[in-house]
Amino acid sequence: MWLTGRLVPDHKTIADFRKDNGAAIRKVCARFIALCRTIGLLTQASVAIDGSKFKAVNNRDRNFTRAKMERRMAQIEESVARYLQQLDTADRQEPSEALKTKTSRLKEKIEKLKEQMRRLEVLKVEMLATPDQQISLTDPDARSMATSGRGSGVVGYNVQVAVDTEHHLIVTHEVTNDGTDRSQLSPVAKETKATLDVEKLEVVADRGYFNGEEILACEEAGITVTLPKPMTSSSKAEGRFGKQDFRYVAAEDVYVCPAGEKLTHHYTTEENGLVLRRYWTNACQSCAIKHRCTTAKERRITRWEHEHILEAVQRRLDEHPEKMRQRRETVEHPFGTIKARMGATHFLMKTLPKVATEMALHVLAYNLTRVMNIMGVQPLLAGMRA
Repeated sequence: MWLTGRLVPDHKTIADFRKDNGAAIRKVCARFIALCRTIGLLTQASVAIDGSKFKAVNNRDRNFTRAKMERRMAQIEESVARYLQQLDTADRQEPSEALKTKTSRLKEKIEKLKEQMRRLEVLKVEMLATPDQQISLTDPDARSMATSGRGSGVVGYNVQVAVDTEHHLIVTHEVTNDGTDRSQLSPVAKETKATLDVEKLEVVADRGYFNGEEILACEEAGITVTLPKPMTSSSKAEGRFGKQDFRYVAAEDVYVCPAGEKLTHHYTTEENGLVLRRYWTNACQSCAIKHRCTTAKERRITRWEHEHILEAVQRRLDEHPEKMRQRRETVEHPFGTIKARMGATHFLMKTLPKVATEMALHVLAYNLTRVMNIMGVQPLLAGMRA
């Protein structure tokens, strides 16, 4: 500070540096992870993967989905109809200066609403032309996403991270505008495996990542995944037996139902690119507990050709239920720390590439302070010089 005479860059210089050097900033973030490997902080090939929604520079009122658009148009039409009714009522009253002012004000409101309707019609055409039928006016890449709160949501980005289970360092991160996590498991896991340069990797995630094809891709890449399966069965919700109540016997290729009957394989089909096998038995019609199983003629069970991989995932979870607690303790800490540092507004930049640069800066700052807390400043500086 004394050498520069307390000369510091102003906010515009910092903003321009961040804007013009996005690729370099992301490389520095990745290089710091390589440094952590070199100094022995990333010795365990075990990570927790999770995603969190971060607010974009885009108000919810300036984001439109098909449902929002229809709702807004209906509100405008309702308001116009109400104002027209008030005008009809005014026409039947005795003329006065106050009535004239009220009528003029109502006509101005109606004209403004009609102008809004014309603008929404133009936006609707643009919105329907987009792949996801959604449009954001301030940040075009931001998307409306549901959050854990009931009836709540945020216009922003879905940030994916893979966090080291030993030291809670962010190994890999990715900024997406996909509102769900179902298609994120294998890309993040594979990138993490490449970053750590390991043959095998253990990954733990929550039920939002459960996707058979993604789990299969991880298995083929040498990545062992542990995560719970979401309970989406309508039968179970209505008090009847779920698929998990049927036991598969691999040696005979049959399912054994709760009543002890064997459901045999009848045919194989393909749906949405998945090869599925169908099992059932004709004993259902005379079964004493059929009412607890199905309302159809017989109960049918569907088995994916790679179902054994999903069953192995469930066995791992049953054997190590503490993995879910480990996931929560590992991956939610970095998100909480970064959001606290960001403040209420979260991202300050617009469009996906610039937001990715901003996130890289936050991840670098988090990892840097984390390493300083673990090993101290001087050992870190020595590692950088080595």
